[in-house]
Amino acid sequence: MSDVSTALGVRLYPDLVELGGLASALALTATRLQLDAGRISAPEQGRGRFTCAWLTSERGTVTVRLGSQARYFMVDLATDGGTRACGDTIDLDQVVRVAAAWRDGTSLADLTARFRFVDHVSADPVAETA
Repeated sequence: MSDVSTALGVRLYPDLVELGGLASALALTATRLQLDAGRISAPEQGRGRFTCAWLTSERGTVTVRLGSQARYFMVDLATDGGTRACGDTIDLDQVVRVAAAWRDGTSLADLTARFRFVDHVSADPVAETA
């Protein structure tokens, strides 16, 4: 069994195993959807290199992690001031759409209205007016 298979679990994430991990899957999804979700990176070592990814832009970072007991994607939107919103979804396309909208300046209020799985965590006056 490969490192990626062991880290991801073939049963929950066979598509991500085939693509080499979460970061690769996010990049391919963004390309397929023709969206700019920011610079995509992952930890360089350990299990996290397959199970965690960051989508970084001037606005902040969208961190994506995988559920371990069930298939879902945990999403956290953050600025230098801390986490602003978070949520879980089973749809990788929605993760990329949220990241692209965040990168493009969509307000937290609009994000939570448009993407029902995203919950507003804390107010950031800069993010709200951007």
